[in-house]
Amino acid sequence: MAETSDIHPVILCGGSGTRLWPLSRRSRPKQFADLLGDETLFQASIRRVAAKGFAAPMVVTADDYRFVVTEQLDEIGVTPRAVVIEPAARNTAPAILAAARLVAARDPEAVMLVLPSDHAIPDAAAFRAAVAEGLAAARDGRLVTFGIRPDRPETGYGYLELAPGGGDGAQPLRGFVEKPDAERAAVMLAEGHYLWNAGIFLFRADAVLAAFAAHCPDLVEPVAGAVDAAEPDLSFLRLDAAAWSGARDISIDHAVMEKAENLSVVPFAGAWSDLGDWQALWRVDGGGTVTHGDVVAIDCAGSLLRAEREGQVLVGIGLTDIVAVSMGDAVLIADRNRAQDVKLAVDRLKAEGLPQAHQHPIDYRPWGYFESLAQGDRFQVKRITVKPGQSLSLQSHHHRSEHWIVVQGTARVTIDDAVHLVSENQSVYIPLGAVHRMENPGKLDMVLIEVQTGSYLGEDDITRYEDVYARK
Repeated sequence: MAETSDIHPVILCGGSGTRLWPLSRRSRPKQFADLLGDETLFQASIRRVAAKGFAAPMVVTADDYRFVVTEQLDEIGVTPRAVVIEPAARNTAPAILAAARLVAARDPEAVMLVLPSDHAIPDAAAFRAAVAEGLAAARDGRLVTFGIRPDRPETGYGYLELAPGGGDGAQPLRGFVEKPDAERAAVMLAEGHYLWNAGIFLFRADAVLAAFAAHCPDLVEPVAGAVDAAEPDLSFLRLDAAAWSGARDISIDHAVMEKAENLSVVPFAGAWSDLGDWQALWRVDGGGTVTHGDVVAIDCAGSLLRAEREGQVLVGIGLTDIVAVSMGDAVLIADRNRAQDVKLAVDRLKAEGLPQAHQHPIDYRPWGYFESLAQGDRFQVKRITVKPGQSLSLQSHHHRSEHWIVVQGTARVTIDDAVHLVSENQSVYIPLGAVHRMENPGKLDMVLIEVQTGSYLGEDDITRYEDVYARK
């Protein structure tokens, strides 16, 4: 088997995963959720390439996710080569081109492995073996993609058509096939020379840069400008927004892969899923009746039932082929065979201006997270968790006062010129307009209940004076 030395993983981490609503939303997409176990999909993707012969990963993500990326990397003890921040979502082609320029700046012939952050591949060793099979072709200057051996006539994936005469390892690729209808998918499955397009790539940095120059030259200048003018921001590398705005939204397949001639594909026969919808998650979890959380299923078949809120019980009786997902602020009930249509529900919620379309009920911040427990006219109650050693910004509010009751740990509270230590079962009042800050000086999570009262309770009623996270 070929050696997998000097492979540079690039993890794409910017998707919103709306077909897994209400669990996955724009503010907290599926790659950061523990859908299949104790680790998130993002963490599992990182671990998949945290092995001998692989360099430290580069993560390309959005500004909103930069702190959750570093937090989840810390949790599994991985130090990234870089966390690159895209100023705006522009699909996979600009992200990959930017990563290639950064890799090539150190070594033009370095081999890059580009991975989505939200796929399920249970057998990491088998996946790394497949990567090793494509390494020689990639070092030869070919653009290598990976295809999954299909086990059903799937209409939700694009396909790769193998050229005749292929053997083991990297093979010539005849072309790409868009998502087929059911009849065409059944024919391709029977013919046996089609693979699902996994959206995973292996190539030398200089080879993919040359491919962009030849097949999608209009992207080169804006992306190069964004990389060349990139600036450090804390531990992140922030691409230049002005230059990046000139890059169009296009996938790597449409920009380069469907036009290039130096293509190879490595078939992968192991288990794989892009977890693109609830049907896919149900299938990965083994089919039958799949439950998660506090669920009681009575005489149910072929259904997926998930209760996501602590203290909430979901009961299903006589359900067949149903998806039911309950959260604190939204509940989804759908025919499992219409899982792809969940995106239509999200679009409807957006059109009606409902925050559930994009905002997760738990709001994650670099210092911890909070959850709204109750809200009414001129008041709101939140549960706030601050991680050890972390602090909120020094801030004030124009329209609300706050009352904090510590229920776990100790808070160091600044109110104007006074500093207080507030322990469990103690409280403190923050008058309207007072400049204040909350810190956790302890070694365990600090939890408090916040009661807000005032004429306006929106999260944008914050004037920041100091912030250790450099948020604007």
